[in-house]
Amino acid sequence: MDEKNVTVITVIFLLGFHIPSSITLLVFFLFLIFYFVTICGNLLIITLVSYSKDLHSPMYFLLSQLSVSDILLTTDVVPTMLHTVLENSTTVSVSECITQFYFFAATGSLELILLTVMSYDRYVAICKPLHYTMLMNHQFCWITVIISWSLSFLAVLIYTLTISTLQFCGPNIIDHFFCDLDPILQLSCSDTTIVQLEAMSLSVMFAVIPFFIIIVSYVYIVVTIFEIPSFTGRQKVFSTCSSHLTVVSIFYGTIVCVYLIPSRGQSWDITKFLSLLYTVFTPLLNPIIYSLRNKELKQVAGKISNSCLNLNVKNN
Repeated sequence: MDEKNVTVITVIFLLGFHIPSSITLLVFFLFLIFYFVTICGNLLIITLVSYSKDLHSPMYFLLSQLSVSDILLTTDVVPTMLHTVLENSTTVSVSECITQFYFFAATGSLELILLTVMSYDRYVAICKPLHYTMLMNHQFCWITVIISWSLSFLAVLIYTLTISTLQFCGPNIIDHFFCDLDPILQLSCSDTTIVQLEAMSLSVMFAVIPFFIIIVSYVYIVVTIFEIPSFTGRQKVFSTCSSHLTVVSIFYGTIVCVYLIPSRGQSWDITKFLSLLYTVFTPLLNPIIYSLRNKELKQVAGKISNSCLNLNVKNN
């Protein structure tokens, strides 16, 4: 392509959802409520874990980190999405679009690593309970979390810098509600081979390898559970990892559908719906799933509520 005839674009139009004007406000307030509940729910988990000494364990520490990641992920995507819903489209610069993709990819990668570490935590707790205190000590948890955050944001940064060197010449329209990888690359008139190779490498590092680690962990967990003689005992042990397994299934299931299954012939409406599942609904469901299935979290929440009620009664 002759570089002299190339028109470099600086502005991108995000089309968002094709919503009838009659229900625009309804959809806007619905997503706004989802966002509000997501932030409050994840902040509640972070607060409960920080407040209660009963929750100062590796499992809840990792859960609080997952909540922080959920807040960052949904905050990166939802405000732009709300604007596209209200205005039927929105305008962003190329640099803003790439920046949004960076934080989306970094927090998404972080979630995948954290879910993997949480599966290892459940494996040690169920399969090697006598060694749990030694293997999942305070120092190990902090080192693992620091490495997870650093690896996610640094690896994706290198990848994003490569994307920023591409030349974008349009059309300057993305039929999506946020700046994802494929829509961005479709705007480029440069050779994207290196970017695609880096994307494949990151997928293996942050999705494929963690997925196999989770699968192997749960194979050992299931084998150990079936070795427990009583049904009540098996049920009690399984309940300790059912929340994590549910979250992993939802998150990985949607990611596989969007990124790993060939998308030729797949409409953008289907892609946008699947993207909604892991950018909006998974961060919303995570605190709900863990709260409903976890007795300790409900007990601590009850204690805090009773303390607040007793304090109000005394003040009155």
